[in-house]
Amino acid sequence: MLERILEPEVMDGPDEALAYDRMDHSEVNRLFVQQFKDQLSRSPSEKAPALPPDSPVLDVGCGTGLIPIEAARQLPKLKFTGVDLAESMLELGREHLLRSGLADRIELVHCDAKNLPFPDASFFAVISNSIIHHIPGPSACLQEMVRVCKPGGYLFVRDLFRPESLEELNRLVALYAAGADAQQRDLFAASLHAALTLAEIRKLVEQLGFAPATVNQTSDRHWTWSARKSA
Repeated sequence: MLERILEPEVMDGPDEALAYDRMDHSEVNRLFVQQFKDQLSRSPSEKAPALPPDSPVLDVGCGTGLIPIEAARQLPKLKFTGVDLAESMLELGREHLLRSGLADRIELVHCDAKNLPFPDASFFAVISNSIIHHIPGPSACLQEMVRVCKPGGYLFVRDLFRPESLEELNRLVALYAAGADAQQRDLFAASLHAALTLAEIRKLVEQLGFAPATVNQTSDRHWTWSARKSA
């Protein structure tokens, strides 16, 4: 098994932010939001009520704001707050937001995901895509997600998982970053190397009081934590 090699917690250089933003995340983002929608509409046996209109949803580690924008399009009755520690990412996100015409339903906030500036139980749902691998000690970030989620609310978190070997890591980079430039391929490889394993993330959510089985491998490079906070 590859050892975890941390990458910088904050991608706050303008060049890095622009390189990240230029990568084609559209299909991954669309699928992420669609599967979050699926979580909201599971079988009635789970007694999971639909979110009321204008329910607040938090996106932790929103980067350049593309997921809140996609989510606002697919879930037109909800409002979104995106947070990120990289101001350069948020600057690009604000540009995307102005072009999207959705600025009345999306707010972007500069803050640390390990110390969110929101009261307990502020959001009906907390979502996050690809922040956990950036954080040296991700337990604090996960604890904050749970803290600001309302009792009975939804948690939908996805990230990369660390491959078992360097050969597998290189295969994934070659497969999913074939059309990217060298800087973008390096960013993807570093993210895979910094990611948690499935066992590591399951242990963390279990420590927070959630069943390890709420975390599942959902692609050849992603895990997803899909759960509801106890009422």
